[in-house]
Amino acid sequence: MAPKGKRGASGSGSIRKRPDGRWEARYSLGRDPKTGKQKQKSIYGSTQKEVREKLTKTLAEINDGTYVEPSKIPLGEWLDDWLRDYTGNLKPATKSAYEEHVRVHLKPYLGDVPLSELSAQKIQRAYNLLQTERHLCPKSIKNIHGVFHKAISQAIKLGYLRANPLDAVILPRVEKTQVHAMEDSDMIAFLDAIKGHPYERILFVTVFTGMRQGEVLGLTWDCVDFERSTLLVNKQHNRAKGEKEYHFSSLKNERVRMLTVAEDVMDVLREQKAWQEQQARMLGSAFQNPDNLVFTNEFGRFVANQAVYRNYKAIMKKIGLEDMKFHDLRHTFAVNSLKAGDDIKTVQENLGHATASFTLGTYAHATIGMKRESAKRMENYIQSLRKNG
Repeated sequence: MAPKGKRGASGSGSIRKRPDGRWEARYSLGRDPKTGKQKQKSIYGSTQKEVREKLTKTLAEINDGTYVEPSKIPLGEWLDDWLRDYTGNLKPATKSAYEEHVRVHLKPYLGDVPLSELSAQKIQRAYNLLQTERHLCPKSIKNIHGVFHKAISQAIKLGYLRANPLDAVILPRVEKTQVHAMEDSDMIAFLDAIKGHPYERILFVTVFTGMRQGEVLGLTWDCVDFERSTLLVNKQHNRAKGEKEYHFSSLKNERVRMLTVAEDVMDVLREQKAWQEQQARMLGSAFQNPDNLVFTNEFGRFVANQAVYRNYKAIMKKIGLEDMKFHDLRHTFAVNSLKAGDDIKTVQENLGHATASFTLGTYAHATIGMKRESAKRMENYIQSLRKNG
């Protein structure tokens, strides 16, 4: 029995075996200053050794002042709080994706679990179920994990948890997907197929600049410099998933870039400008382009992403390339740039990638051919030396 006056002192603890076979370690946090009652907590484990180790660690934290009292807040409630209060700096599309991950993937499997009981094992089981029940791919699991980790990291900063259990979770291996780019014969067929199409200029500019769809459709005339043959890519025009209204937003990775483009691209933009001016003269006040967009419909309104995509897919199906995504136009530009002799750093900057190593890794298959050509040139050089030596 503890000495009189010492019972329930902060930092004390005891261990016992429960009727259900589990071991329980109880420890005291002293007395509640309002009620005067003892504040006791429990730690559970399958063996006496396990709970003793947990108790020793907890008592040490209490004694050195680093102890964090376990939070009983359900994970689902915390995730809602986090989305509401700590994601205000995100772009609408990004926040919408975060909300979907929480609503569809995290709360159904872990929403009722108190933060204090959140463990790597429970999270691992949830991830496994997302693969087996929801049939999510490893890349999707990785994206969910990234959002989840940010939410729990914030909970740790607020003192709800001591450590992040997600650090001990093993993620499924993400297989690197092979990018697809059009061969020269495909490019010839593509350019022939888009001739005279309402979206011909949009598709032409896309495949010869590497701009993303939202960037092309968000290009404004003040960002086009005909004298220097440059395009300033500083925004995109689209709508986030679940939203009804289209709007301008910042770039995917916030990397504003200046493109110096081929003269043929500038000629296509001159044609577009002349066409818009003709429409304005013909329609008068019925032609309205308040956002100064480069690509519009015949009345000056913005062009919807979905409309461009549907027409693009119809064109690709017509020429036997139905598996090519719209983003593959960007890949095609990158591969053709490398084939034309552009260095990795230039391609990286044109695409707006964060690092040259990412660009190199993404288009490694294209650089293999370049290395072979380089080896051939070196072989020719060696042979010329021997011949003249």
